[in-house]
Amino acid sequence: MQLWDVVKIFAPTASAFFLGLFITPLCTHFFYKYRMWKGHGRNGNGLSVEFQKIHNESDELKTPRVGGIIIWSSVLITTSIFYLLSIFSPSPFFIKMNFLSRGQTLIPFFTLLLGSFLGLWDDLIQIYGHGKFARDDASWRKWKACLVALIALFIGVWFYYKLEMTGIHIPFGGELYLGALIIPFFMFTALATFSGSVIDGLDGLAGGVLASIFGAYAVIALANNQIDLAAFAGAVTGAILAFLWFNIPPARFYMGETGIIGLTITLSTLAFLTDSVFILPVVAMPLFITSFSVILQFASKKLRGGKRLFRLAPIHHHFESLGWPAYKVTMRFWILSVIFAIIGIILAVLGK
Repeated sequence: MQLWDVVKIFAPTASAFFLGLFITPLCTHFFYKYRMWKGHGRNGNGLSVEFQKIHNESDELKTPRVGGIIIWSSVLITTSIFYLLSIFSPSPFFIKMNFLSRGQTLIPFFTLLLGSFLGLWDDLIQIYGHGKFARDDASWRKWKACLVALIALFIGVWFYYKLEMTGIHIPFGGELYLGALIIPFFMFTALATFSGSVIDGLDGLAGGVLASIFGAYAVIALANNQIDLAAFAGAVTGAILAFLWFNIPPARFYMGETGIIGLTITLSTLAFLTDSVFILPVVAMPLFITSFSVILQFASKKLRGGKRLFRLAPIHHHFESLGWPAYKVTMRFWILSVIFAIIGIILAVLGK
């Protein structure tokens, strides 16, 4: 690893972080001026009494839910600056610093923006819309999953036909050849990761967890000598940390779907591009635990005559219902995220 590589990763990371801090006051003013919070509460929509006890609906209806704009716009501006500098000031330094490349970062960059725009559309429906879609009912959630699957289909096709990706690495076990099946396999991975979006339920929770995960993939990409990809993952990490600066309790805004959808799908592309798909459940363990807790709760109700496995699902609300303060749940999830990120990095490096 050369000094150039360190600078190339550190510069976008720091730029996205400080840019996020800079634009946040402007964005916050815009969010509150146009009252960009949910137009409809969730209490009274068949929610349990236990959930209503821990859920402060007045905060949800007065706190903007589109904070994810800060994340993807910081990444967009940072990436654009380094790219434009390489075009209009083509010195060796700026050419080297450009990390937007077809083979490594074009697809995750495109995925982040496309997923974020889909999430922004969803947020705007819930802010300004009317009817059942505005209340995020089950039918709308199914439509969102279908749209995420459609995005994943396009990316899977790109992997197979453009990047000629036909197999995935098994840590300590060689290569698993999939051929064209890599397309539906990516779709499954993207949907599974997207299902972890339910982690965005407490102040600072999703931001802290996702920062650790993307930071881990920056290190994994660096270990693979995928410097452009490491720089991109670093930029996303920096942007998430800037968002988290203002999202710690009490949150000035929530991430919303415009943040969580783009980030979760992008995470899947990073796992495939770094050839560490089977490491993803380890690095992103908090996401999978959260998603799995919802599945187990649903299965328990169906198979055990309505009996619940947890007091509430997702699991972070279960701990809240046990009497844990929200900040304690959040910080313990952060600790777990760092631990699993470190374990994932070790497995990815040693398992090659």
